[in-house]
Amino acid sequence: MAKAKARVQAREASRPTVKGAAGDDLGAAEMARRVAEVLKQLRSARRLSLDDLASRSGVSRAALSQIEGARTNPTLSVLWKIAVGLDVPFHELLGPNDEQDVRVLRAGDAAPLKSGDGRMLSRLLSPGGGSADVEVFDLRFRPKAVHRSDPHGRGTTETLVVLTGSLRLTVAGAQHELGSGDSVFFRADVAHTYENRTARDG
Repeated sequence: MAKAKARVQAREASRPTVKGAAGDDLGAAEMARRVAEVLKQLRSARRLSLDDLASRSGVSRAALSQIEGARTNPTLSVLWKIAVGLDVPFHELLGPNDEQDVRVLRAGDAAPLKSGDGRMLSRLLSPGGGSADVEVFDLRFRPKAVHRSDPHGRGTTETLVVLTGSLRLTVAGAQHELGSGDSVFFRADVAHTYENRTARDG
């Protein structure tokens, strides 16, 4: 299932084919290294201490230190919180973009990020250098997967398109049942939940 997230305000936080196990491990290690470097640069540029960023993001100082030291693979939700705390688009945490007129993001270049329980995979589909207000992600849900998302930055909106399977979307307590080919637009600066209620990958 692919999801396009459009943000209506600049510099709000935004979010992202699954490889085999070995490729996942290598991709995750490289992702952790890139995130560590970028996080240190962004935090330094904003003159934020680890304690400052912990307060702004809701991610503990210890966890931030581990991420900056590339000693852990941060989950999708943790990276989202850090992006919100830094007030940067999500993709900025994933590494620098080449300044070129044409930018290609190869299928194997963006390692999938996992939710805390590993039942949702998210992969960024938007090449860097595009609009800072729009990012496109491919989301994959394991059978019976439930992913609860904290409110994103103020003014953030999402457009969700279900390509295969079905999905229950809950926004601010209201449930919406979506099937293949359905799409929905909603404000994502409130709590929302994605749920694959079937016994099949979606």
